[in-house]
Formats: sequence, C-alpha cells, structure tokens
Amino acid sequence: MTTNITEIENRLWGAADQLWANSGLAPREFSRPVLGLLFLRYAEHKFVVTERELAVQKKEGARPRPRREGISKLDFQAAGALYLPEQARFSYLLQLAEGEDTGGKVNEAMRQIEAENEALKDVLPKMYQRVGNAVLVELLKLFNSIPLDMEGDAFGKIYEYFLGKFSMKEGQKGGEFFTPTSLVKLIVEVIEPFHGLLYDPASGGGGMFVQSAGFVERRKLEPQREISIFGMEKVEDTVRMCRMNLAIHGLEGDVVMGNSYYDDPHKAAGRFATPASERTARAARQRAGLSRGVTQVRRRPCTAAFKKRSTRSPPARNRRSDSFTSMALS
Repeated sequence: MTTNITEIENRLWGAADQLWANSGLAPREFSRPVLGLLFLRYAEHKFVVTERELAVQKKEGARPRPRREGISKLDFQAAGALYLPEQARFSYLLQLAEGEDTGGKVNEAMRQIEAENEALKDVLPKMYQRVGNAVLVELLKLFNSIPLDMEGDAFGKIYEYFLGKFSMKEGQKGGEFFTPTSLVKLIVEVIEPFHGLLYDPASGGGGMFVQSAGFVERRKLEPQREISIFGMEKVEDTVRMCRMNLAIHGLEGDVVMGNSYYDDPHKAAGRFATPASERTARAARQRAGLSRGVTQVRRRPCTAAFKKRSTRSPPARNRRSDSFTSMALS
C-alpha cells in the first residue's frame, strides 16, 4: 500500500491545529506536548517492530543467550530502538478508561522512558495535565491514525513538518528552532558532510543534522557510522526538541545548552577547525598585522562546521578540497 505522506501531514496538522484552537494554550505551550506524543507514537512503532525481529532471531538461534531467557532492554538498544515499559507505551495510554487522569499518566510514561533510556534524560515534555484530558484524548486518537506501513523516514518527516508549522504559529520566536528545510538542504549540498564530525553551534530543532544524515543515506551509507553529531543551542526547550528530533530519526548526538557567542562546551577551537578555515584565519591575522595569538572576531553563530575525522577518501564525485570551512548566515 502506498501512502501519500503529504496528505497525512496536512490531515494531522489540520486536526491538531483545530484542537489547539480549543485548548486555550499559547503555541509554545501546545507544541511541546504534541511533538512529544508524536515521538511516543514513533517510539512504540519502532519498539514493536524490533521486538518482533528479535523474537524471530531468538527462535532461529541467531542470538544465543546462555543462562538467560527472553529479550532484554540491552537487546532493544543494540538494535537502535528505545526500550518502553508497558505503561509507557502509546497503546496503553490510548486505552485508558474515560475519567482517568490522562495527563498524569502521559507525564509518568515520559518519566519511565527517560529512566530506561539514558540518552533521553530530562528531554521529554511532562506538562500534559495543562493540555486538558479532552484535548489530550483526541490527540492520542489522532496520532493513532498514522498508518504504520509508510516507507522510509515517515515519522521523522511528519515531526519536521510539525516543527515548521509550529514555528510559523510562534512568529518571530519560531525562528529560534526552525530554519526552512529548503535552505538547510542547500547548505548540506554545499558542505557535503559524507563523513566526519558535524558541528552546529546554533542547532535549533536539529534540521542540519537530519538533512546531513539524509545526505549520507542517499550515498548508501549509515549515518550512525559515518558522522558524529555535536550541537549547541541557547534555549533549553529547543535543545529538548532537537534531541527528540534526532531520536525520531534514529540518530544520537551531543547537543547541549549554551550561547555560541560566549560558550564553548565542545572545546570547538581547533577540534572542528578545518585546514581551509585555519588558513583563512591565518591570512586574516596577517592582514590585520597580527603574527601571533588568537584574534577574537564577533560574528553571528555559524550554521555548520564540518571536518573529516579520517584519511579515507570520499567517493570520486565528491572529491574536492580536503576540508570544509564554517558557514555563516546573515
């Protein structure tokens, strides 16, 4: 069965937008819980598929387990899936009886997921009681209608689509966490991050990382093996959105809170500088009459910096300079 992802995105957003109008919440207050439920729907889908695959492997003897029965949390994590306790699954929340404290149950589900998956510690939203039971139940039903036979990174695309729509709802503030996908794709095509360290000191919702992973996949490679993700974002709530976005795309990265004008949590100086950028900086210092020391240049945070982490040559069609310089958006 072929599913039209655009039709699904439009239908989901139209319904969610209507529910938001009846919630009495500001866009930012509504967007986080909605994205969290979308994440939870994806997480359970991945969990169920992985559980089925692991059961088959165990039955066929592909994964021998001396002295141990069943499938463990480590098995799920090794397969790239989040481990979900029973009461933290989307299906459990969907079947709650009318009159239950649905908001409280969803909050507890998010806490349990964080407890079982260290990479998501303090990331997932836990303000569902503010949404209201009636709206929350309708949102659960809405996301339950997402077809599970969609090909490719369907959940990730829906998440990115919702990020863009919420950024428009928040107006100027929305620009803090979302750059138009078309622009991000263009930047990725320019820097060609096929292998190495990928650093975005103004990460927003993580679009640069997602599009870079897509760039790698289109070359029949695995992003988890080819690129290491590092990021920084000054708004704590946006850091959480970014890390959820990575998780829903099957990615992991070291994304932290900080202001790239003043903070350097990743020790980026020299670590992410490429030979080309170093030559540019040296030439700038020489023009300024500075032969030694480091010149501090005030500029807008760069969008992405990419550096190779091995001497392996890129495919012939991508072979060019051995380095990439940082890029800045005005």
